[in-house]
Amino acid sequence: MRIKSERGNLWELAVLSLVREEPMHPYLMQRLLRERHKDEVLVLKRGSLYHAIHRLVRTGAIEPAGVGREGRRPERTVYRITPRGEQELVRWLRERIATPQKSPSEFMGSLSFLVHLSPAEAREQLETRARTLRQQIGRTRAVLQQVSRFVDRINLVESEYALAMSKAELRWVDDLVEELRRGTLTWDLRAILRLVRAARRKASLRKES
Repeated sequence: MRIKSERGNLWELAVLSLVREEPMHPYLMQRLLRERHKDEVLVLKRGSLYHAIHRLVRTGAIEPAGVGREGRRPERTVYRITPRGEQELVRWLRERIATPQKSPSEFMGSLSFLVHLSPAEAREQLETRARTLRQQIGRTRAVLQQVSRFVDRINLVESEYALAMSKAELRWVDDLVEELRRGTLTWDLRAILRLVRAARRKASLRKES
């Protein structure tokens, strides 16, 4: 059985990325999203988080792993990622990074989870995105040139703006690809997750003492 959405939404991506770090309950997920400023790309509504969790449980991407407690708060169900969820997280992220979306916030949201791809994978998907952007830019230019023969420019300014935004994005993506190619931008997910888990255990011990 496949996960319902062909390419999961940002909430599902966020949940999978968090429980990939370690099993956790929804309250901790919500707190970490705020601490990491993911609220800049996600509307932190309690219902959205729980809807994403329920969808991921229903489709086998995550599963209950017991109960946990945050301080004096009531016990909550703790969720962990499944092998299927690991695969879907990487698949969704690859597709989101490689494919331009109509909403710029979709790309920005996906970039906030780029660390879950290796630098080589990230470069590959960004190169694919750059090729697609170049094709889109070429098509838009051709359409503008053709249509401008028949209508005044004022009727095309929104298309000019869209073209300018696509060009700006392409320049940024090309620069990022070059940094990844040179190795001036790199990361080690396993090392990052070890540090995150160690910091969380340390913080938990301080609370208990």
